[in-house]
Amino acid sequence: MSEEGIPLKPLSRADIHKLETALIIATLLREDVLQKIRESTERLTWIDSLAVAAGAFARARAGMTAEQIAEDLGRSEATIRRHLTGKTEAAKLVEETYRRFASEGVKIELPALVRGSDELSRKVSELEAKLKEAEERARALEEKLAKARSLAEELVKALS
Repeated sequence: MSEEGIPLKPLSRADIHKLETALIIATLLREDVLQKIRESTERLTWIDSLAVAAGAFARARAGMTAEQIAEDLGRSEATIRRHLTGKTEAAKLVEETYRRFASEGVKIELPALVRGSDELSRKVSELEAKLKEAEERARALEEKLAKARSLAEELVKALS
């Protein structure tokens, strides 16, 4: 069992669901999978296939047969067998995720939300510098305006 309480060999329905969920999320958040989903014209079909593969994989680890898994997931036995024998791309990706869990522990890492996060940081720094510069110019202009008002008041007094 992993540190997060997600068993790699589930013994109960709850354990199956924990492993299934971890496999789905970790596989979906892989950068290569996110790219495939972005490029795919059949996103929902692709994501559904990953979910079925993860469900089949988790149930197989719990010792369920292909027939039981098919009934449990509401899919054909042929579909489940294709996933369990690694004949689908989704099954291969889920299995890679499982192997990573087995070797490194169950860790679900969030991908960089924006490509080139270094570039984003650089742009934020540039904008902060520009803002500071603009604030300094505004202060300098306020000081000049205050001096001009003071001079104008002195002139008005002198002329009165």
